[in-house]
Amino acid sequence: MNSPHTGPGTDGARVGFSAGQVVQEFGYDSDVDDDLRFSIEDTIGSELEDEAYGDVADAALIWWREDDGDLVDALVDALTNLDDGGFIVLLTPKSGRPGEIEMSEVEEAASTAGLHSSGVINACEDWLATKLVAPKSRR
Repeated sequence: MNSPHTGPGTDGARVGFSAGQVVQEFGYDSDVDDDLRFSIEDTIGSELEDEAYGDVADAALIWWREDDGDLVDALVDALTNLDDGGFIVLLTPKSGRPGEIEMSEVEEAASTAGLHSSGVINACEDWLATKLVAPKSRR
């Protein structure tokens, strides 16, 4: 039986992940979408690493709500273990959901952290996913 969260578009690949990646997760709490988490784990072929992970990660997954503190600090913390070419998927509550934040706040924080958005998608029922990447360096 499918839960209301499963179905087309709830897979880890849709939010930017691929097989074999190491993904470090930040901001896990009781309100996260477990079906999305399991789908990401299925896509990458392993469990998500927690905030204490100390090795190199290919990507970071951040669950972020309005009252979670300073988004710039969270983005900078997530960049610490990211490999060159790594990216961040920032999950924020959709409009009208508890903890929602303005997209302008996400854009401003990303810019301050040296990142830019490469797109926003509906990740699942309650969360939007914004993929954040470092600008390509000029040679």
